Amino acid sequence: MEASQQNAVGGGNKGRFRSICVFCGSRHGNRTSFSEAALDLGKKLVERKIDLVYGGGSVGLMGLISKTVFDGGCNVLGVIPTALLPSEISGETIGEVKTVADMHERKSEMAKNADAFIALPGGYGTMEELLEMVAWSQLGIHGKPVGILNVDGYYNDLLALFKKGVEEGFIEDSASQIVVSADNAEDLIRKMEERLGENRMRETSKKRKIS
Repeated sequence: MEASQQNAVGGGNKGRFRSICVFCGSRHGNRTSFSEAALDLGKKLVERKIDLVYGGGSVGLMGLISKTVFDGGCNVLGVIPTALLPSEISGETIGEVKTVADMHERKSEMAKNADAFIALPGGYGTMEELLEMVAWSQLGIHGKPVGILNVDGYYNDLLALFKKGVEEGFIEDSASQIVVSADNAEDLIRKMEERLGENRMRETSKKRKIS
């Protein structure tokens, strides 16, 4: 079974996470709301005692959320390719940093150590990581919730593109339900906990049918 189902605890139609992988920018962006959202998400993880898995940088939104979670007493695991060390890590590293060979190994390691995924605003790298986790879910490689923290509508166009893909017949309607989105951390985590609970109930139902 997936690590999300092995590690998550809880009852009813909800689940809980032990660790969440956050994809986000190595820059702060042009709006203060992006930094505020990263700090708020970090605080919400600490409140729920959820560990952080992230891209290993200590600059931009990466640095904000990792420091917030680490200072709050939760574990932080950063996974970063050797080639990105000079550009993404500045100053003292935060938590445990695992160096890997390349971007593919980075995503694989991040996915292995997380129960769910959240994308904050970010650039090409953030979007590529998010979309790979969506594709893996569609292919059945993992059954972990995937969330978008849609700060100030940053991801509106991407969400519209997903909808367009369904309308034009390139994305199955069922696959359009993979991504959970909200404009604040509290609502997003709550929705993802509910999705985890739904996923676990479906898996239990499948097992009963097989047995």
